[in-house]
Amino acid sequence: MISGTTRLGGLLGSPVSHSLSPAIHNESFRVLGLDYVYLCFDIGKDTLPDVVRAFREMNVFGFNLTMPVKEAVMALLDELTPAASLIHAVNTVCNENGRLTGYNTDGIGFMRSVREAGADPAGKEMTLMGCGGAAQAIAFQAALDGTKELHLACRRSASWEKARGIVDRINEKTSCKADLTDLRDEAEMRRILGRSMLLANATSAGMGVHTEDTPLAFPHLLHEDLYVTDAIYNPRTTRLMREAAQAGCRTANGLGMFLYQAEAAFHIWTGQEMPVEHIRRKFFENA
Repeated sequence: MISGTTRLGGLLGSPVSHSLSPAIHNESFRVLGLDYVYLCFDIGKDTLPDVVRAFREMNVFGFNLTMPVKEAVMALLDELTPAASLIHAVNTVCNENGRLTGYNTDGIGFMRSVREAGADPAGKEMTLMGCGGAAQAIAFQAALDGTKELHLACRRSASWEKARGIVDRINEKTSCKADLTDLRDEAEMRRILGRSMLLANATSAGMGVHTEDTPLAFPHLLHEDLYVTDAIYNPRTTRLMREAAQAGCRTANGLGMFLYQAEAAFHIWTGQEMPVEHIRRKFFENA
């Protein structure tokens, strides 16, 4: 129940209407008897500074961020954890008496989900599509967790230099060897996918109203030794996943990554453990 002492938190980004975050966090608060409530706010880069300023003054307990504001929020915070600073993106903010600290739990959630599926890339090669906030988190966490080689695949567009920067930082800051490939270069995509045991999509292709979009223009390059995972969880099965299944690949959507990154954020805000198994049974069992 909402009371005069209930504290507010939520999710900032656009689009956010599809998010499961309110359901799982509010259910966790209910189970643990915490006087918190979590809502979604459709916010873009232009209005983000005003909203963060208001959240600070309103003494919210914290908030999550999704596209397109994971990077834009960094300049508005008082402190960043070393991981968030390295990744150059924030998906979780904790408010402690008006001081806002930025964290990144996306990569932690991704790596835990693929390990549970028996697809740990430690000591092996993987291909990651995308260079946004989620992609950076996955790339750096995979590198820090022992991936031997990481092939970052992006379109040659305005974000190409950003992608090159990710590769350079991985090579400079970790023992992982990273390289950059044009998603539209069929020969190079054939090369890196042939060497990879894991293919991850961290682009927005396939999300929201663009359900028939796919980041991979060459589905014939998929092979049965690939584990294909999509950071998208709505829809549950993306076009990339359908094409991967047809090629004999094991596949997974982004629900596992979402659950485990949420668990880490919940602990940061409350100091308590999210009732993960209860949440899994209630919201994820038939996903």
